[in-house]
Amino acid sequence: MKNHWITSLRGKVLVKMEGRSIERVINQLIRSNISIWNVKRAGTETVTFYLGLEDVHNFRRAVRSSECKVTFLRGQGGPFLFKRTLKNSGFLIGALSFFILVFLLSNMVWGIQIKGASPETEYNIRKELNAMGVTTGKMQFSIPDVENIQRELSSRMDNITWVGVELRGTTFHFQVVEKNAPEPIEKTGLQHIVAKKKAVIVKMFVEEGDPQVKVNDYVQKGQLLVSGVIGNEKEPKGVSATAEVLGETWYKTAVELPLKSDFAVFSGNEKRNHYLEIGSLRIPIWGFGKPEFKEYVTEETEKPINFLKWQLPIAYIDKSMKEKENVERVYSKDEAVEQAKELAENNLKSSLPEDAKIISEKILQEKVENGKVKVNLHFKVVENIAEGQPIIQGD
Repeated sequence: MKNHWITSLRGKVLVKMEGRSIERVINQLIRSNISIWNVKRAGTETVTFYLGLEDVHNFRRAVRSSECKVTFLRGQGGPFLFKRTLKNSGFLIGALSFFILVFLLSNMVWGIQIKGASPETEYNIRKELNAMGVTTGKMQFSIPDVENIQRELSSRMDNITWVGVELRGTTFHFQVVEKNAPEPIEKTGLQHIVAKKKAVIVKMFVEEGDPQVKVNDYVQKGQLLVSGVIGNEKEPKGVSATAEVLGETWYKTAVELPLKSDFAVFSGNEKRNHYLEIGSLRIPIWGFGKPEFKEYVTEETEKPINFLKWQLPIAYIDKSMKEKENVERVYSKDEAVEQAKELAENNLKSSLPEDAKIISEKILQEKVENGKVKVNLHFKVVENIAEGQPIIQGD
């Protein structure tokens, strides 16, 4: 039975044969292993049939001595289609070029819109985006995905609280929430200055008001530091007390750290595979096979492909395989204590005001138990302990 797929690829010819000895010629073709099919009569002395393109030369030689008239009606299949395509190559090249051009333009970044940011912050955001490679005119495949852009931009910009990133068509949309800069305290009413927490006064700077304590005094939380009432008893005057009072405060913290721990680190070796995903089918286009690493972490980035305003059911997949190594870290007791002190200090700094300063630390207790070192520490901190308290009538 003739394989129609192979025949269509190789090409076939529709032949019309006329004459009195048609049957004899057909038998001769069969004996010569020349395949013909779909033989149909078109009259008493006329038949049509298909002949493989590769058998045309042998067919001509076989029927040359017969009295039959042979006419090749038309050719079909791959070679003839290719020939007709070459005749219309201008149209084909134009259509293909148009498709490629529209495809590239549909997957290019054409705009970056930033909302919610001041002009200065917007300028800095665009500067950081340029450094990250997110610029107009670049292909979307060559820039980081939305999640990575959002994470990287948040880490680089100190003056923004949150940034939302969305890719709509060919335009990136950024929604920014800026941090509120601390504004100067407005003197909207009369107030005293009291202590936020217990401390020993180490420095005072009184801008307005009557100081009630001095340096080296020990004060309790809520104690009056600077009075907002000035003047004598006969003619008192209320003001909005303003002062900076630095006090030595104290913090205790406890930290546990294992002496032995296992963790994974990346060696720096990486293998990348690139795929074109159509539905559930993945077609590799660059980078083949699995890595030679024994252990690795796989990360995949999927970027949809657009055509004009439509998102095609096709995606570009960038698969990264990074080699990892399992490392066992073992601390001695002294090393573990030092690491615990550093960890405790970092934790404390994260909860203190920016202008606070740790001046000393002391280990109250340290012990090793169940494979862990447990450390209790005492920190001395200098920070501003002043806070305003409104003056109530009758004070």
